[in-house]
Amino acid sequence: MNSGSAYRHRFASTNIFFLNSKKQMKMETKRIYRYVPSFGASYGTGWKVMTDNFLRLLLVVIVLAIISGPMPFFGHSNWKVDALDFDKIPFQMDDFFKIGAIGIAAAFLGLLAIMYALLLRPVFRYGAKMMFVQAARGITPDFDMLINGFRRNYLNIVLANLLVTALVGIGVVCLFIPGIIIGCRLAFTAYLVMDRDLDPIKAAEESWRLTRGHGWKIFLMGFVAFFIYIAGFICFFIGVFVADMWVKSAYATLYQSVLIDKGLYQVEPVSVTDAPQTDAPQADM
Repeated sequence: MNSGSAYRHRFASTNIFFLNSKKQMKMETKRIYRYVPSFGASYGTGWKVMTDNFLRLLLVVIVLAIISGPMPFFGHSNWKVDALDFDKIPFQMDDFFKIGAIGIAAAFLGLLAIMYALLLRPVFRYGAKMMFVQAARGITPDFDMLINGFRRNYLNIVLANLLVTALVGIGVVCLFIPGIIIGCRLAFTAYLVMDRDLDPIKAAEESWRLTRGHGWKIFLMGFVAFFIYIAGFICFFIGVFVADMWVKSAYATLYQSVLIDKGLYQVEPVSVTDAPQTDAPQADM
């Protein structure tokens, strides 16, 4: 009970911060979204979230694509060895120095790739996830979130990413199915680290608790996301950005819907009269 009360207190205090931030945001129109923790509602509301914030979210996924770009460079190698390379045996002394230099360079690039993947890229990924959550809440996404992790909770982001990666990897090795289950149940870890400032262990535990009863929805959303990305590739490749925006918006919407469903985030009720008016022409009476 004490642990649950502590979580609720932390959630409530953080919720007040975001509600105050929302009041300070200047929005041209009032965005009204339907928060239901289901597969269809998540993708449906996610689509509306994406279209309402299209240019901002498009820029986010482009930045993420650029940030992910150095990884193939670090990890790719065109050095090949075949039988013809050994025709000059015995090697000259200069050849040994060349081989040693190439080996050191390859090891250095590999080390850079590991450091980049573990220490830098997760900060941008976690910040982007929080921007999609802001969009799902009707708040204008703040680009400062992309680098906010370097200033606020850098260590928690790095450790949380390492923890989730290790747990999912172990699960995949153990007959593959456990890896899928663990990945689905820890899907909210990144959101909780950024949204609630939880440490990696508490974020993983809370994600496991929040996703109870929603594991199949998360899995189904991921399964459908695969075909959405395939459709994006077919649409002249540029559609991949739209597909990525839609999928990320859907998952952020599901996270927000689960918080509301469990009473961990409060939204102001909206009456029918507050709904945005359409510009459809009215018939003359």
